[in-house]
This record gives sequence, C-alpha cells and structure tokens, in this order.
Amino acid sequence: MGRRLLQSERNAALLIDVLRSLVAERKFKLHDFVIMPDHVHLLLTVEDGMTIEKAMQLVKGRFSYRLTKEFGHLGEVWQRGFSEVQVLDREGFMQHRAYIAANPVKAGLVDFPEQYPYCFQFLANKKATGVRQAAEEERDSVQCGSGAKALVP
Repeated sequence: MGRRLLQSERNAALLIDVLRSLVAERKFKLHDFVIMPDHVHLLLTVEDGMTIEKAMQLVKGRFSYRLTKEFGHLGEVWQRGFSEVQVLDREGFMQHRAYIAANPVKAGLVDFPEQYPYCFQFLANKKATGVRQAAEEERDSVQCGSGAKALVP
C-alpha cells in the first residue's frame, strides 16, 4: 500500500465493513486481522471453490470500489500483489495471531494490542462488553404492563 491511506478512522472502518460483508457472504473465514496505517494483515481460511488470490482480489477490489464510490477517492489504492504464508498447524496459527496482534505495538501506535481499535481483538472485546452489558440490563429490568421495560434501580 505504501501511502498511509488506512490511517483515517473512516477508511479503516470501511475496510472493516468490507471484511465483515465478505465473511457474512461466506467468502472466507476471518480468524484475525489488523489494519495498520499503510498495510493490513489478515489471517483467513478459504473454503472449497475459493483461492487466497481470489479472496484478496475480493477484499482489495471491494474496498477500492467503495472508497471511490462513497468517498470520491481517485488513484491507486493497493500495491500490486500480496504476501502469503500458509499456516499448517496450531502452533503456526498462534504464532501468526501473536504477530498480527503485536504489529500496532511494534509500530508505536499503542502500548498493548487490545488498545488498537482496528484489529480483531479490540472489536471482539467491544462486542463481548456490549453483549455483557445488554445481558445485565435485561437481568435488571422488569416487565411493565404496557410491554415496555423499566430499569430497576
């Protein structure tokens, strides 16, 4: 990528949305990711009928299309090609997850991996916190006669 195109919250959020949509469409399984200011790391599994090349073409193409359509970006977005490493066992999988998580720390963007907002772990923690809070609110609420809920102090 070279330029720091992913540095803005808007562009990083757009890439996250692209990744979510492709996962929802079952194009691949996304195990981990980090969006750095000038590059991205993805740990994914492709299913039958999908290649890593096609998966990356979908990510890069959809992001580029949406960046242009929604924000009027002109010019190249991605460098040609990508680097690929095949993960063969659980140990390699965990090593790659650790490498991905450490990227923002090594770059001096945060002190701890879970502080970086454009990564899998941050979003998973945020989602888990939201689910816990919703469950606590549900537990602390009572049913009113109209069907509306009121919080119990």
